[in-house]
Amino acid sequence: MKFIHTADWHLGKIVHGVHMTENQRHTLQHFIQLIEEEKPDAVIIAGDLYDRSVPPTEAVELLNETLYTINIEMQTPVIAISGNHDSAERLSFGSSWYRKSLFYIEGKLQKSFSPIQIKGVNFYPVPYAEPGLVRALFDDESIHSHQDAMKAIIGEIEKTMNMNEPNVFIGHAFVLGGKETESERILSVGGSGCVSADVFAPFSYTALGHLHSPDAIKHEKIAYSGSLLKYSFSEAKQKKSVSIIEMEADGSFKVTYKSLEPKWDMRELEGYLEELLDPAFYQSQKVDDFLKVTLLDEGTVLDPIHKLRQVYPNVLHLERKTNVMDEKRKQVFSSVKDTNRSELDLFEMFYSQMTQQAFDEQKKAVMTKIIENVRKESDEW
Repeated sequence: MKFIHTADWHLGKIVHGVHMTENQRHTLQHFIQLIEEEKPDAVIIAGDLYDRSVPPTEAVELLNETLYTINIEMQTPVIAISGNHDSAERLSFGSSWYRKSLFYIEGKLQKSFSPIQIKGVNFYPVPYAEPGLVRALFDDESIHSHQDAMKAIIGEIEKTMNMNEPNVFIGHAFVLGGKETESERILSVGGSGCVSADVFAPFSYTALGHLHSPDAIKHEKIAYSGSLLKYSFSEAKQKKSVSIIEMEADGSFKVTYKSLEPKWDMRELEGYLEELLDPAFYQSQKVDDFLKVTLLDEGTVLDPIHKLRQVYPNVLHLERKTNVMDEKRKQVFSSVKDTNRSELDLFEMFYSQMTQQAFDEQKKAVMTKIIENVRKESDEW
């Protein structure tokens, strides 16, 4: 059977003050087209359908429209779970009658884990839950971490699992060793939010949400689909996709990745202001993408953000190269204690450390003249 694994839609997301809803709508329309082409037996959404527990109206409407199209109009079964950004109670509303149309949404964790069977594959949707909730549900005081909680949940599933059939776990978790980005919300302080990969060993395939990179972890049977869109500039170089899983009766499978193209990409640009505003450069760019711009100019630049937005309307972040220098290349500078260096030597050291630029002869001549003038004025006093 064939199913599509996606997660982390984060509908209602705001990035640098800009609502992502229109971009999300555009990308989900492409997702629907992909479903029409692939004709999967099921669509899996592994948590964080919304970006916050009380989503804006536009986000709720977009989710309703999308799931209605997929599930009702296209008659494709959907299995979804809540993530750490979702409200478990809100997503659970109506779940009992949704099942009549093969729409299975698990918002709140239950103690019983009956699989959803579709074309010979058993799906176990497990919504995100804090360790305290799992501890209370199982009446087990030994559960303190996400690792403890996941072991207890999977231990309960194993009691009735048919190991002679393909079994798929759907969850929302941070697997130890996974690569994070800036747009993910930390699950807990320290390492107690992590889950080891070996707890998912009983399953043929583990479809996860939470980490936004589709290659967040390299594992034979555990995978993140990645987020629907790029939600921070730390994700700018990622290629977003969904995973298409074709599973055999023995639990073996092959994976195909299909990209989802946004209306506006999230990219980084670096260069001198004059260069970035040159038509010869920007005419080859998609100027309405969401951009982080790093300027290489030295010295004062007058109102660069206004000038850039005349060409690039969606500049979301602007910084100077001198503000993002590698900290490893900096050294402690103390002019008070260093009595063996001249004023010019000290300034040259300071300039090089602060700008990472060469203190050339022209600059040296200017600074020498300034120092001499200061000395003359001091002598006159």
